[in-house]
Amino acid sequence: MKYEEIVHRCFRCGYCKLTSDYTDFNCPAYRKFRFETYSPGGRMWLIRAWLNNEIKNSERFQDILFSCATCANCVEHCVFVFSEDLVNIFIAAREEMVNKGIIPPAVRDYLKNIRINGNPYKEPQDERGKWADGTSVETYKDQDYLFYVGCVGSYDERAKKIARVVGNLLLEAGISIGILGDKEKCDGNEVRALGEAGLFQFLAEENIAYFKELGVKRIITLDPHAFNAFKNDYPGLGGEFEVYHYTQILAPLIKSKKIPLAEYKAKITFHDPCYLGRHNGEYDAPRKILGAIPGVEMVEMEQNRENAFCCGGGGGNFFTDILGGGEDSPNRIRVQGALDTGAQIIAVACPQCAKMMEDAIKSEELDDRLEVLDVAEIVSRALS
Repeated sequence: MKYEEIVHRCFRCGYCKLTSDYTDFNCPAYRKFRFETYSPGGRMWLIRAWLNNEIKNSERFQDILFSCATCANCVEHCVFVFSEDLVNIFIAAREEMVNKGIIPPAVRDYLKNIRINGNPYKEPQDERGKWADGTSVETYKDQDYLFYVGCVGSYDERAKKIARVVGNLLLEAGISIGILGDKEKCDGNEVRALGEAGLFQFLAEENIAYFKELGVKRIITLDPHAFNAFKNDYPGLGGEFEVYHYTQILAPLIKSKKIPLAEYKAKITFHDPCYLGRHNGEYDAPRKILGAIPGVEMVEMEQNRENAFCCGGGGGNFFTDILGGGEDSPNRIRVQGALDTGAQIIAVACPQCAKMMEDAIKSEELDDRLEVLDVAEIVSRALS
C-alpha cells in the first residue's frame, strides 16, 4: 500500500480529532460514533493492524474506513510531519480494498453507476445539460471560461437551481462562459476519494483530452469538489488549466461594482465547504461577497474557517451515506451551530453542502427559523 512506511508513526495523541483550540471534537465520524476507531488515529492503527494481518477485512472495518468524510480536519491539526498525508493514507487504504473487491455495497453501487451511466444518479447523459434550459448560458465554443457544473449540479434538483443562478450571474457580469452540456463528464473527485484510482485516472484523462481538444484554458467550477480535482489532481496527469471556484470570480466583480447590489437585510452565517477551505485554503472569497452586500450582518459559527465542522457529505458520503443520520449526524450538528449564532440564513458555496444542510434543517424541524442559500442565490436576491 502507498504510504505503508509511515502508517506506524501515528501515536494516537488525538489532536487530529479536535479544533485548534482543543475545545471541541471536529472529526465528523468520531463526533457521530464516539469510538476511537472512528477517529483518524484509530483508523491509522487499524490500517496498520490490517496491513500486518493482525485483523481481517470485515463489514465493520469497511464502515470505519469509508465513514471518513475526507474533510481534512486531521491534516489541519495533526502535529506530526506526516500530517499532509493523512487523508491520502485513508484513500490509499480504500484503494487496497477496491483492488481486492471487498467494499461496502453503497460504495460498490456508486462506482458501478459512474462506470455504466457516467453519473451516480443513473440518469441519461442527454439530461446532463438540461439545467441550463431557460438561461442564456451557451455551449462552449471559444469563450474565455469553461463553466463546469458537475454531476450534482447537473442532476440534483436543488443544485440545478444553484447552477442556473451562478450561470446567470456570471453572464450578467460580462464573464464569457460556455458549458459542455451533454458532453460534460464526471470530474472524478469522489471516485478518487472512494479509492477507485483506475476509474479516476480514466475519467481525468478523458476530460483532459476533451478540454484540450476544445482549447479550454480556464475553468470556473460550481462545486468545490470539482475545483479540487482540476486544481490538485489533474496537473499530474497532464491537465494544466487555470481553475477557479465561482466565488473567486464573483468576489472581485462585486468589489469593482460590476455587479451592482442593493440593500438586503439579513443575518447570515457562512458554512465553509471542506474542499474549498481546508483542501484549498479559500476562506475569504465567499465572505468578501457576503460582506459587500448592504444590509447583511455576518456572524461566524464557533467552528469556522480551518476549524469549520464538516457537513458530512465529503469523501463520497453524500452518495453512500455511510455516516448515516440521527441526532449526532454531522449536518444536524452543524445546523445547530448555525442556530446558536442567531442567523436567519446559512450561506453555502457547495451544492452538496446545500442539500446536506437542508436535509438537516428538515430533520431538526427548523424550517421556520433557518434557510439555506448558496452565496450566489444571496447575491441574486440583492441585485439592484
